Amino acid sequence: MASVSLTRRAFRDLHHIERYSIERWGKSVAEDYLDLIEQGLNRLRENPKLLRTKDGISPDFSLYRIREHFLVCTVSADRIYVLTIKHGSMDLPSRLAELEPQLLAEAEILRRALDKKRGER
Repeated sequence: MASVSLTRRAFRDLHHIERYSIERWGKSVAEDYLDLIEQGLNRLRENPKLLRTKDGISPDFSLYRIREHFLVCTVSADRIYVLTIKHGSMDLPSRLAELEPQLLAEAEILRRALDKKRGER
C-alpha cells in the first residue's frame, strides 16, 4: 500500500472545488463530490498502478481522473504526491508545462518534510 500526500497547492485546489461546487450546486452536491475525491485517493493508496501518464504531459506527472477533475501526481518509491487538481476542461498539457518547475519543487519540499517527520519518530 502506498502513502498519499497532498501539497499545499492540492489542498487549495480542493478548497476551491468545494467553494465553487457549493455556490453552483449546493452543499450536498459539494460534499458528495469531495467524497468521490477522497474515495479516489483511497483507491490510489491501495493500487498506485491506477495512475496513468498522458501524451503531451511530462513523464514526471501521473494522472488519475475523478469525474471532471484530474489528480496530478508524482510518484517516488512507495509515495504518491498529489501536486494539484485540475478540471478536465482546461488545456492540461499547456497548464502543467507552465507549472512543472513549481510543482516538482513543491513535491520535493513535501518529500523532505515527510522524511524529516519520519526521522523524528
